[in-house]
Amino acid sequence: MAGPQDQDKLAESWNPNVGADGDGISADWAAMLESDGAGASPSDGTDRVLNQDEIDSLLGFDANTTSNVELTGVQALINSALVSYERLPMLEIVFDRLVRLATTSLRNFTSDNVEVSMESISSVRFGDYLNSIPLPAILSVIKAEEWDNFGLLTVDSNLIYSMIDVLLGGRRVGGQIRVEGRPYTTIEMALARRMIEVILEDTHKAFAPVTEVNFRLERLETNPRFAAISRPANAAILIELRIEMDDRGGKIEILLPYATIEPIREQLLQMYMGEKFGRDPIWEGHLATEVYAADVTLDAVLHEFDLPLSRALALAPGETIMFDRTPHDPVTLRCGDVELTEALMGHIGNHVSVRVTRPLNPPKVTMAAFEALDKSEEGR
Repeated sequence: MAGPQDQDKLAESWNPNVGADGDGISADWAAMLESDGAGASPSDGTDRVLNQDEIDSLLGFDANTTSNVELTGVQALINSALVSYERLPMLEIVFDRLVRLATTSLRNFTSDNVEVSMESISSVRFGDYLNSIPLPAILSVIKAEEWDNFGLLTVDSNLIYSMIDVLLGGRRVGGQIRVEGRPYTTIEMALARRMIEVILEDTHKAFAPVTEVNFRLERLETNPRFAAISRPANAAILIELRIEMDDRGGKIEILLPYATIEPIREQLLQMYMGEKFGRDPIWEGHLATEVYAADVTLDAVLHEFDLPLSRALALAPGETIMFDRTPHDPVTLRCGDVELTEALMGHIGNHVSVRVTRPLNPPKVTMAAFEALDKSEEGR
C-alpha cells in the first residue's frame, strides 16, 4: 500500500498546478461552456421562445380578424358568453339622446362651448375594464333604483382638470391639461360630483321614453378595487363619450353590467322606439273618429234562464215558456257580452221601445288602465 508521500507524488504528477492555479481550471470550464453556447443553433434547442404573433395564432387571436370572420381557438371560447350590444339596438338610440341632452346641460353648467360625442359602444368583461382604466381617474358607483342594481361612470383626469379649469375661470389656452399624480382635492371632488350628477340626470331623461329609471350617485372612488360592482368575468356594456371644450376635454365612460339592464331587455331588443316614440297625434285623432262612428249592435235582454238540453230539444210550436218577470221589471241593455245599463220597456205607436233608467256602467278597461299596464310591464 502506498504511503502518504507516494500519494502526494502521484497528485503532483497528474496536475502540478492544482494548488497554485485553481482559478485557471474554472476559467477553462467557463470558456468551454461559452463556446458550446455560441456554436449551437437556435433551431437545435428545445427551449425556443415563441414570439407574440405565434402565440396569438396558437390561441386563435388575430389582430386583423374582422367581426365577420368566425373565431377559433381560445378566443371563440372566451367570447362565447359575450352578448354583442348590436343585439340591443334600442340602447344606441337611448345614448344618442344622452349625447344631445348632455351637450345642452353641460353648456349651461359651464357657460362654455361644450361638444359631446359618442365614441363607441362595446361589450367588455368587467374585470378587463377595471384593469384598463388609466389612473388617476374618478370612478362613480351609480345605482339604478328601479332596477335595483349598479353601474359605473368613470371620468378621466383630463376631463376633470379641464372642467375645473373652466368652472374656476381659467384661461382659455389650447393644449392638453397637465395631469398630476397627486390625489384629488376636496374642491376638485365636489366639482366633479356636480358634473356627474348633471350627466346622471340626463341619463334618466334619455331612458324616460323606454322606461322610468332614476340613477343615484352612491359614492366616488379613485381606486378601481373599491368600485367592484360585479364579478370580473361578467359581461357589461361600455359606452364611451367624448367631451370637448375648445381644445380641452376628456372622456366619460358609462359601464352597465348586463345584469343591470336585464329588467328592460325586452324594450332594448326593439328595432325602433315603438308607440311612445312613434305616437302620431293626427293618426290617433282619425282613429278615434272612426271608432266613434262605428256601428254596434245593442240588445235589450228581457230575461235569461237555464234550460236542460233535453227540454230545449223537445220544444214544439204552441208551447208556452214562463218568464219570472213582470211588465214593470227593467231590461238589460247589452252590447256583445258587455252590460251597459238598464231600461224600462214601453211602446211608441206600434213599436216596442225602452227608456234608459240609469247611467252607463263604467268601463272595466280604460285608456288610463292600458297605459298603467304598459308602465308596469316596462318596470319589470
